[in-house]
Amino acid sequence: MSPADPSCCCGSWVAGTGRSAARSCPASCPACSLCIKILTTGPSIFAIQLFDDLLYELSSQAKGLTSQNIELCKAVRNVLQTMVQLLETLTGCVRHICTLQEPVPLESIRSLPSSILYVIKNTFMHCKDSESLYSGCLHLISDLLQSLFKETYSLQKQLMELLDMISMESASAEDSIVDMVSVIHTVLEICSVISNMDHALHANTWKFIIKQSLKHHSLLQSHLKHTDILSGLCKDTLVSFHSCLQLAEQMKLSGTQESTDYKLFQRTVKLCRFFANSLVHYIKEFIPFLSDSCCRLHQLYLQIYSKFPPSLYAPVISEAHRDEIARVFLVALDPFVHQLLPFRPFLEQVLSEKLDLSPELHLPQCHLLVTVMDKLPSQPEDVQSLWITGSQLSEEVPRLSLFSALFLGFQQCSGELSLPVCLRGVMDNGQAEVRVTLYHHLCVHLCAFIASTPPSHFPQLERALLDAVLGSSMITSLLAMDSWCFLARYGTAELCAHHVFVIAHLVEFTQKFPPKEAENLPLWQHISLKAVTPDVRKQVAHQLCAVGLTQCRQWLNGRCTLGELPPVNVALSVLLTVCNSAGDTLEAGLQAAVLGAASQLWARLTGKQVSSQPCLQQTLCLLLPLLEFFIQKLDPQLITQVFAMQASLFELDPPDHVRLATLDLLSSMGKLFMPQEIQGQVIPKLSYLFASLLADKTWLIYQHALEAFTQFAEATRHEDVVPQCLNSEEIKNKVVCFLAKARQEEETAEARAERMKQEKAVCSVHLLKMKINAEPHSPSEPLAKRACHSPCEEQYKSAIDAAESALEAVKLLLQKSPSPAWLAVKLEALQTAVAILRNAVR
Repeated sequence: MSPADPSCCCGSWVAGTGRSAARSCPASCPACSLCIKILTTGPSIFAIQLFDDLLYELSSQAKGLTSQNIELCKAVRNVLQTMVQLLETLTGCVRHICTLQEPVPLESIRSLPSSILYVIKNTFMHCKDSESLYSGCLHLISDLLQSLFKETYSLQKQLMELLDMISMESASAEDSIVDMVSVIHTVLEICSVISNMDHALHANTWKFIIKQSLKHHSLLQSHLKHTDILSGLCKDTLVSFHSCLQLAEQMKLSGTQESTDYKLFQRTVKLCRFFANSLVHYIKEFIPFLSDSCCRLHQLYLQIYSKFPPSLYAPVISEAHRDEIARVFLVALDPFVHQLLPFRPFLEQVLSEKLDLSPELHLPQCHLLVTVMDKLPSQPEDVQSLWITGSQLSEEVPRLSLFSALFLGFQQCSGELSLPVCLRGVMDNGQAEVRVTLYHHLCVHLCAFIASTPPSHFPQLERALLDAVLGSSMITSLLAMDSWCFLARYGTAELCAHHVFVIAHLVEFTQKFPPKEAENLPLWQHISLKAVTPDVRKQVAHQLCAVGLTQCRQWLNGRCTLGELPPVNVALSVLLTVCNSAGDTLEAGLQAAVLGAASQLWARLTGKQVSSQPCLQQTLCLLLPLLEFFIQKLDPQLITQVFAMQASLFELDPPDHVRLATLDLLSSMGKLFMPQEIQGQVIPKLSYLFASLLADKTWLIYQHALEAFTQFAEATRHEDVVPQCLNSEEIKNKVVCFLAKARQEEETAEARAERMKQEKAVCSVHLLKMKINAEPHSPSEPLAKRACHSPCEEQYKSAIDAAESALEAVKLLLQKSPSPAWLAVKLEALQTAVAILRNAVR
């Protein structure tokens, strides 16, 4: 006889008849020995005590359970059967209260929900851990464990039905609030237990949490653990989404679409949609309380899109499955962003200046910012202003403007831009939708947003555009220029007037920022003198050269410390800009002065120092193109020094940007005929550098090396150098294929994507280093060390090599023509100088 049967005293008591004490309990009642205890202690206390005892007994007996131990197996089954009966009794109790069909004051059943939830939670945990608990004997009790799970499921369903009927409008509302908050938090704990056990149960449990939270919104909003609830929702959303992707990936890899697998996939996608809807509803009702959850919500969005095509980090799934996930799940998630747009903590999180994202989250961040742009025009003016202006006051959380954040995010998507990844386009004139590149996608959406931007925000827009145009990323500069062209062409009359005003000021640029003042050099290094009118170009070029040379000489004549080197690098950058954009305006004397300064600076560099000091690496990378500009005017001694230092530097494995800078000079060496006296010193080092670069594993350096070597080989008169650069059959074959324009082995899409990920990781590390190096140093840091300490062996060797080359050159000249009268005197003076040096060595 079941304890829920009315003829049982326990059952009649549970049923609420109140006649248990007046009746005798039939001998067959399985709970008859506990009737008195039930009546004296109450159902909640009794149920928990009985449940704990049963659970303890199970845990103790499970350790020794084996198929041979029949008695122990029978005992375990009996305990499980009793647990099932207890759950049936509790379900009957809750079901009877539900039949009253009237609101139930929570205070009248205060102890019931907590007791039953305790039983439910721990029973589910027992079922979840059963595989490890019962080890290899699970088959002996699997039927009862299944019954236990089903009865717990029924009990939870019945309890939720009861709690849906309760009323909290009573005199003791404060106690009811505490009780209901406790119920919701306990059910949240149950969610974490059952997340991987049953989709329907999981969804219904979350449905209860959301429903009760919204139902009693005004009473509970200040008491709920919103951070925990949002964190649980985000976690389960992400887990379900990953399950969808795994199922889709398995079907793609197997090449089949079994009915069972596809149905499971569809159910999982719908579960994702349920979580997305729940998240949206919860955010809508409790957004003022979600400040601490903005980071988690932001991460959820990024993590979802990082695993969804066209992300490089997404699994390979079929287009049909991708479309279904987008149609069912991502569409449901879309209002998530719309609701958070006016919420200041969310925009501070998304636009944070200190946002440090891993490479796989760069494209999702870009996607989020585009989504924000698309939705922002429908928001009130104050919300638009918050997103567009960035932080204005020191007490505000530092944040970028939406425009600046977008260009930064775009710049970080180097791998996706190189591949390139393609996104969904838009239908045009009824034509089918076509896929477009990330550049195209972003440019279209940015221009559309610019068209809707209020004129009051043009200063922020133009500042971001100018920063992007002058930035280090070429493709980001192109995006900014395309956007700026759209802005100028389709802008308002007010904007056009503003641009005219700006251009009018540019005419007076040289007066506002005089090129003869050193403080303006950081600006002029970025400006091509071709933009300056021809009548003032020569004057500006001369003034810039004069100031730049002064900066270099001050450093050369001073203490030559690393701390004083940045202004020299700026000066070199200005000199390089002048040579490249107005070199034809420089007289021979000025050119000689620039080359002389570059030669003196080069003499101060050593391979060991350059390999370890970023500021010296920058100096080197500026000197190399300057020397290339003067390639026909380089004296033999300088050429010897350059290649001696470069060879020693390459032995120390310099960074990629230094290796790339070397290639420009190497390619131009084909234009130069080296004097006989230096060929023995330069040619081996030249071939060593080319061989090293042609063997580089970085495809960008390797590609540039092929191009540089081709230019050198086509132009050089030193034909015997060419085969010396190809020191292996592999390199020789690659060069031959490149020259013949032969198509190399086709790279698979997967291999290319993997390569893009690796290169993106390298770029991210490099950009991070640049950012760190660009940050101002603390005043408490020690002064920079001197760039040049006591002369090292390399410098001695370089100087002696140069001297030997010079003497060899004189010897060749004497063979060709009579010597001038003053030569004998000079040689005697040199002999005396050598003797003095020899004595100093002793």
